Amino acid sequence: MANQYQAVGWNRQKRIYDLTVVGGLFAYIAAFVGVSATLDPAPTIETVLIRATGTAALLLLHVVLIIGPLCRLNSKFLPLLYNRRHLGVTTFMVGLAHGVLTTIQFHTFGDVNPLVSILTANLRIDSISQFPFQPLGLAALLILFFMAATSHDFWLANLTAPIWKAMHMSVYIAYALLISHVALGVLQAETHPSLVVTLGVGLLTVLGLHAAAGIRERSLDIEQDTIVEDHVDVCAVDDIAEKQAHIATIAGERVAVFKYDGKISCISNVCQHQNGPLGEGRIIDGYITCPWHGYQYEPDSGRAPAPFTECLPTFNLKIVDGRVHVNPKPNPPGTRVEPVAFAVSEPNIHGR
Repeated sequence: MANQYQAVGWNRQKRIYDLTVVGGLFAYIAAFVGVSATLDPAPTIETVLIRATGTAALLLLHVVLIIGPLCRLNSKFLPLLYNRRHLGVTTFMVGLAHGVLTTIQFHTFGDVNPLVSILTANLRIDSISQFPFQPLGLAALLILFFMAATSHDFWLANLTAPIWKAMHMSVYIAYALLISHVALGVLQAETHPSLVVTLGVGLLTVLGLHAAAGIRERSLDIEQDTIVEDHVDVCAVDDIAEKQAHIATIAGERVAVFKYDGKISCISNVCQHQNGPLGEGRIIDGYITCPWHGYQYEPDSGRAPAPFTECLPTFNLKIVDGRVHVNPKPNPPGTRVEPVAFAVSEPNIHGR
């Protein structure tokens, strides 16, 4: 294992990202404490820090959840996706600070174990106004811990991308628990409508962006049904930009048809790293480059360059009357398929 996995190397971009996140987080907490002291000096500093870390964790989780759909809707947001796991781990750490401070202030000085106290101090599950909201926050924190602990590529490689991604979808369970935690715990004791409005705006933003991204994704899953001699008519060669791809769904699977250097190749659209959409990337230095995290593959074989070992299914194809016809039966991952050459249209210098 030591020969395959090494400690994460923080490049300049990652350092700038992390410093920006940490700096922004401390600035938020400092501003929260300052404004709170000005508007209401009665609460203790411990109480103010509990509120500051709690709101910061909830805000960060909203940002984590909207990055994905924003990237699906507009590729300009893709740089935010590159280090999203860093932001997720930061969210857990801030949430942990909130949980520790809360436990110290409300559950440490009794005769009962603090964790037991969180689970048993309030059993009024029959009352909305008195519902035990703290166990909901603890459950959300445990989920975020599980996600932060498995964020390293070691777990991604060993669990495989589909399983790892399915497990990390539990972030939505954590989000639902935190929304309930805040709504039942804080808002039931507050009378100012701004808190309700703020929480509602955040929830509607997350749901709205995911709905919009889902509608866009459904349009990509429209099955190509024009069959010509056991091949599926996918698109015209001229429909594909140079060193880019056309994404189509055939036999229930998305494929990416790439055009490069007078040739056409077709591979699975799903990156082996985190199921990223390869067809939305480009061919850079001869390799298909995933737009999410930069993983690369050979366009004719679907193999990652050495020393990496990821492989993608490839598809046989042919060009008929300027249109790309793809055989819907995938080849085994890493199978090289000779690229199909196409006639490059000569520019009309006379404008006709």
